[in-house]
Amino acid sequence: MAAVVAVALVAAVVQWLLAHWWVLLLAAVVAAVVGGLWIQRARERAEWERVRARALRLRIAEIDALDHRAFEFAIRDLMRRDGCRAERLGGAGDNACDVRAVDPAGRVWAIQCKHRRDGDRGSAVGVGVLQQVNGTARQIHGADVAVVLTNGRFSSKAIPWGRDHRIHLVDRRLLGEWAAGSRPLWDLLDGIPPARRPTALS
Repeated sequence: MAAVVAVALVAAVVQWLLAHWWVLLLAAVVAAVVGGLWIQRARERAEWERVRARALRLRIAEIDALDHRAFEFAIRDLMRRDGCRAERLGGAGDNACDVRAVDPAGRVWAIQCKHRRDGDRGSAVGVGVLQQVNGTARQIHGADVAVVLTNGRFSSKAIPWGRDHRIHLVDRRLLGEWAAGSRPLWDLLDGIPPARRPTALS
């Protein structure tokens, strides 16, 4: 019985719409206008993001004031500023990669972020963090460049360990220089692998 009623209702609606075809036309026009406005707004937001990213400059004091999650998004935005495709992965199950990026030369970056609320007065980033990155950056994330980045400092053992295992360390000084917008990160680090593809500058 319910099915019969439903079919009859649908048939009545169809007949009404056929008799009042202008309603369908009006609905189509409204949908087109709304859709066009939505697409325009989306393009404007995307363009605003591109402009904002190109102009992004951060002082180290601003970075210190972030929480760990906002810090990860800030690093993502700095990579985007420099022309990368970047996404934040941070959180449970990120496999020691908070930000994954592909730079203009096609190199894949796996960046582990360690925010210290007290800056370089906070606890030093130790070898254990580097070991986690070493075990996942290339194997899981396909990274050409593995990075551990902090607004603090690294332990005395972490520095040679990173060098021996091709883990690039970005400390407070280097982070401040990069965030200020002087040069892209790959110009500030030694031993970056060669480009995977030609760039506009090559």
